[in-house]
Order: sequence, then structure tokens, then C-alpha cells
Amino acid sequence: MKKFIFLCVLIFISIDVNAQLHKQSDTLKFGSKPIISVDKANILENVDVIANMQYANNNDFQDGKYTSSNFAMNQFRLEVKGMVLDSTVFFRFRDRYTRTPTVQSVDNVDHSVDMAFVGINLSNSFSIAFGKMCADYGGYEFDANPIDIYQYNDIVEEADNFLTGAQFTWNTHNNQQFTFQVLNARTKTFSELYNSVPDVNSTKFPAAFVGNWRGSFADGLFSTFWSYSFITEASEKQVQYIALGNQLNLKKVLIQYDFKYMKDDLDRLGVITSLIPESYSPYTALKTSYVEHWLRVQYNFSPQWNFSLIGMVSDSYWKGNPDETVSNDHIRTAWGVIPSLEFYPFKKLNLKFFASYVGRDYNYSNTAKSIYDLEDSTTGKVMLGFIAPLKFL
Repeated sequence: MKKFIFLCVLIFISIDVNAQLHKQSDTLKFGSKPIISVDKANILENVDVIANMQYANNNDFQDGKYTSSNFAMNQFRLEVKGMVLDSTVFFRFRDRYTRTPTVQSVDNVDHSVDMAFVGINLSNSFSIAFGKMCADYGGYEFDANPIDIYQYNDIVEEADNFLTGAQFTWNTHNNQQFTFQVLNARTKTFSELYNSVPDVNSTKFPAAFVGNWRGSFADGLFSTFWSYSFITEASEKQVQYIALGNQLNLKKVLIQYDFKYMKDDLDRLGVITSLIPESYSPYTALKTSYVEHWLRVQYNFSPQWNFSLIGMVSDSYWKGNPDETVSNDHIRTAWGVIPSLEFYPFKKLNLKFFASYVGRDYNYSNTAKSIYDLEDSTTGKVMLGFIAPLKFL
């Protein structure tokens, strides 16, 4: 609540200079003007303040047995974005209130902050941005507003998706967009994130190089969101990540399909490392890979009703097992199915009520069961609630 009040003060404090609550900092020059002065208050027409919320009654099941229920704000992200200098300078800030605000050791920003960047439109086609931003990894699962996602597949769920750096964007005349980013590879130091690994040391500049293409064809009938990322984690240890998102928009029916492949010399995602018992290997896993498929079909069967069905699968592989006698590198297949019914009661307000079921099935290979002592399991969650990106300004 304190953060919300602080943000509101930042936005409105300069509208009436006679109502200031605090003295100006000594670093401000005498007579300097605020961005939003009384005679330029109409700049607020180009600024949005949005409360992104997903609230639900959550009912959890484990291996078919009911375990618990609770009311929770599953997502709450306060967002402020807009233009501050005609159509040239833009900014975006989003803070996640459902994550502990711990200052990170690398970028010096709270882990709860998704985005805090400033950008400049160099022309109608080119723009640059600097600050903490969304690593544009690609795929429609990741591109969606987080409040519209009931459960992510493994890669998006576990990856570090908001990083600090620089971005360059090129919009072509035929509805194609190309983006290139250079970002910090992580928000914490190497020693904070990884268990010690023999003969593996952090690189001097752990960086993520992300390039993507957003394509649009036949007046939006078919769209793409493809990307390739190269991440330097440690000396001679890299991560390569490919995400290929495809969308078919048939007015009442929307079909989205993502293919994702991540190859880690050092287990950046951490899923396999978390599954291997420390008694077997106390170190971060080497030479891991993840292959995923994500499919979403949404049917707008009436103006106020949507039905959607998501199916997803994630396969995990460990090729860096120090025991060379283990020939099978497949660890786990994680399945997921998410049917949802959504109702929009108001035509002029983007608020929807939903009922959703999230079912996950974790199947381990025979090798993983016998050597790593892992067992198959299932989880389920029934969710009833509302989703709203409430725009206050």
C-alpha cells in the first residue's frame, strides 16, 4: 500500500506546485521545471496507471486427493506507462506486489520490479530503450499479460524473465518488427544462484543477447513471434534458447502454438538440478536441455463468453551425468491441461470472471526412478475468481 501511495504522489505532485509536501532536493537547480507543470497537465492524457489483478479461490489437489483451499491475490502488478515528451520519450514501470521486494546484487533493483525503463523513438521506425525490461524471449505464452495465465509451462515459469540492459527495435513498413537486446544474464551473482561447480567460474560479463521477430501476415490472420537467445553464464558455459510462437486468428477462434528449446551448459533453469538428490550430485547440473510444446485454443462463442483450452508438455534431459554408465539422459515429462471458462459482464470494462482447472502430470523415466529415486505424481487446482487490468488513469 505504501508503494501505491508513493507512485500516486509521484504522478500528481507536480500538477499543483503550491501543494508540495516536501522541499526540493538540493541537487535541483533553482527555477528548474517539473515534467508535468500546471500548464502541461494534459500530458497525463498520454499516461496510463493500471492495476493488473488476478484474484481467485484456489482449491488444490495432490495425486487425486483434496489438500487445501484459500482466497488469494494470485497476481497484482501495478503499472505506470506512457509518453513524457510528445511522441518521443516513453517510459514503463511495473511492480509485482506478489513477490518479495528484495534488492538484487547485480542490477541494484528490487526483484519485485518487472520493468523500469525509459525509451526514445528515434523515428517512426526505430526506437531504443534502457533500464530493466522484459527479456523478449518470444512465444505467445510469454507474451501474454501474466494475469491472463493460470499456469506457465516449465521454461517460462522458472526462467529469469526481467533483466536490465538495452534494447533496439525496428518496425518495418509491412507490419514486421525486429528487436535486439543486450541484457545482464541474471539479477544475482553467480555464487548466489548456483551451487559450487568444480572448475566452473563466472564470466566477467554475464550477458544475454536476445533477438526476435514479430511478423504479421494477411491483415493479422497469421502472426509469428520467434526469437533466439545466447546467454553467457560462466567461462565456456553458455545457454542457447529458441522460442517459435505462431498464431492463427479466425475471429471467433484463436489458435496459438509455441515450440521452445533450451540447451544449458550450466543448468540455468534449475529444474533438473532440483530433481537430482544432493546425495547423488551436490552440484548444479551440467549439460541439460528442455524441449516444450504449448498449445492454446480459444473460442469466443458469444460476445461476452470465452472458452479456452491449453495443453502443454515439457521434457527434461541431463546429458552431463558424471556417471558414464547411465545411458538414458531423459529425466521427466511434465504434462499440463488447462480448460477455462471466462465471462465479461461489462462491455466498457475489461474485467472478466473465470472458472479454470489446472492439471499437471509428472512422469519420470525408468532411469530417473531407479537411480534418482523419483516418483510419478499429479497435481490439480480448481480456480474461481476475476481478472482485471483496471485502468485508473
